Amino acid sequence: MTTLSPARTRLALLALALGGFGIGSTEFVALGLLPNIAHDLLPALYAQSPADANAQAGWLVSAYALGVVVGAPTIAAFSARFPRKNLLVVLAAAFTLATVASAVLPSFGFVLAARFVAGLPHGAYFGIASLVAASLMGPGKRGAGVAYVLSGLTIANVVGVPAITFLGQQAGWRVAYLAVASIFAVTFVALLLLLPKQEGDVKATMKRELAAFGRAQVWLSLLTGAVGFGGFFAVYTYVAPLATDVTGLRPALVPIVLVVIGLGMTIGNVVGGRMADRSVVATIFSFFGLFAVSLFGLAFTAHTIPGLFVFVFLVGLAASGISPAIQTRLMDVAGDSQTLAAAANHSALNIGNSLGAYLGGLAIAAGLGYVSPVWIGLMLCAPGIALALWSVLLQRRRGGTLNGEHRGGVDSFRA
Repeated sequence: MTTLSPARTRLALLALALGGFGIGSTEFVALGLLPNIAHDLLPALYAQSPADANAQAGWLVSAYALGVVVGAPTIAAFSARFPRKNLLVVLAAAFTLATVASAVLPSFGFVLAARFVAGLPHGAYFGIASLVAASLMGPGKRGAGVAYVLSGLTIANVVGVPAITFLGQQAGWRVAYLAVASIFAVTFVALLLLLPKQEGDVKATMKRELAAFGRAQVWLSLLTGAVGFGGFFAVYTYVAPLATDVTGLRPALVPIVLVVIGLGMTIGNVVGGRMADRSVVATIFSFFGLFAVSLFGLAFTAHTIPGLFVFVFLVGLAASGISPAIQTRLMDVAGDSQTLAAAANHSALNIGNSLGAYLGGLAIAAGLGYVSPVWIGLMLCAPGIALALWSVLLQRRRGGTLNGEHRGGVDSFRA
């Protein structure tokens, strides 16, 4: 890749982050508009039971997450050898078209399918963009590069999601999705104009990329992110009814709750990325510990306005701090399968997203109330910590380093 000036590098990173901003918007905007979507697409069910309709509308979140799960490894494994700029431009175009379809299709079933399709490019985009950003940032700054790409996603939760949620409340949820589609259209142009050419891995093959799944440490890292991050989405998916029905806030204040979560996510992403460049393992355990404490605090104080705002901020901070550390950890242990491993991380995280949204919806539908997803989150956090501990103990037992790829492949199942 041609050496870039600092200004050009910043513009290229900004273009990558803009894609993350669009992804954060399309992934999370449904959360604040669940009651609006349920009322419009599920009118009969909503008339009988708003709680059941909200729970079913939560399937839109799960469908998007499942699209990520399917698309991330598939697209990454097939495309590792192709030029990375071209791939990112194509993925931005796919996001634009699928989000437009989400806005205009007439029924819940069709919108559900469109959300699945919209999720397909998600993991591949973040995986490839993370590799490009890491190369742009240079040695010793991979965590910061990953965090830069993810910053678009977290900033979306401060600015994009609340603003688009407000727009959706005023003009309709379909208009909100059209606004998201316009972000992807701008991303398409920005990537085309600002991103330097960067070749793919010409030696990459499907077999070599899939070899990542033969490494125990890759699986443990993926499962840590999936199970642990599921706890965040159990809470985040149903934060709108939690704020209105438990805390007693007016619906118009839900965007402010989303801003607070987004601020926590933004700070957590920056801090987590910097900490990961010093110690990946310490970062993972530190933020998982904060995550558990924050969920516990939210469960007991969500009925109060200060409790809600303080602990949703900390929940967002802790969950977002884990993400760049997990991404960097995967880059350490994946060997030559960098593209697939980087994308598979987002597949794993969205398995957690889907699991958390689904289990939270089940708890609500069972009549356990809107605080029950917080307890679901805490239950998912515990095995996430256990899996991270297992990974560390396994690598220490085999003589591997904790902040770098283990030489000789002894962290593979074949060892």
